Order: sequence, then C-alpha cells, then structure tokens
Amino acid sequence: MKQFLLSICFLFCTTLVVFGVEPDEILSDPALEIRARKISLELRCLVCRNENIDSSNAELARDLRVVVRERLVLGDTDDDVLNYVHARYGDFVLLRPKFLGWSIILWMIGPLSFIIGLILLYFGMFRNTILDHKIEKVKDLSAAEQKKVDHFIN
Repeated sequence: MKQFLLSICFLFCTTLVVFGVEPDEILSDPALEIRARKISLELRCLVCRNENIDSSNAELARDLRVVVRERLVLGDTDDDVLNYVHARYGDFVLLRPKFLGWSIILWMIGPLSFIIGLILLYFGMFRNTILDHKIEKVKDLSAAEQKKVDHFIN
C-alpha cells in the first residue's frame, strides 16, 4: 500500500513539470531550439495566469511558440523576436515588462506599499506612547473643586 501511494505521488509530481511544447514544434537545430526556449521563458501566455508559453497547453501559447520559432528560423535575433511579439500583443505578453513609461508606476507600487505599511504599523503600535508624552499630567482637585464635582454627581 505504501509503495502504491508513493508511486501515485511520483506520477502526480512528474506530470506537473511536463512542458506544453509539442514534438512537432521542436526545431531540428539544437542551438535555435535553445534560443527559442530562452525566449519562451520571457513571454507570458495570454490565456493562462503568469505562466510562460513553454509551460502552457493553450492554443494561443502554441501559436506564440510557433511564431517565435518561425522568427528564429528567418534569422531574427532574440531581441528582434521579443520586440516583434511585444509589438503585436503589448506589454502584458512580457513576463518582465520594461522599466519605462506607465510601468514605472507598477514597479513602484509594491515597494511604496510596503514602506507605507511599515510606517502605519509603527505609528499604530507606538501611538499610545507618543500620545503619552504630549498629554500633560492632570493635577489633583482642590477641596472646593471636589465639592463642586460631588454636588453635580449627587
């Protein structure tokens, strides 16, 4: 029973790492295939969420893999292929978008949110100690003031 469960776990884990690249897509030139795989790691599948096109089985990812390989066979450089795909599909197709234009805001939101969160946490935790220093100590009531208070209470 233990071996059976172990073999099921092994089969399940090995199926998770299977790539979406089909045998008919693989180039005969190993150097071009390595370049195609490297470029594919930079491109996001537009159907899947944050998955590169090599790992996806979606039809659009397959089309993108074919386009990448066709451009490489035509003699384009890696940057030319990335620019070609980027021009057709926009910034979202890049797993690591370029650091310019509006994407600067997206790159900065994470660190700025973290810093603002730390500041709010600091003031939230130490608010009472900060306020204690600003509040003046209340003096004891005089006998006449205590009589007035007792009169209002009763």
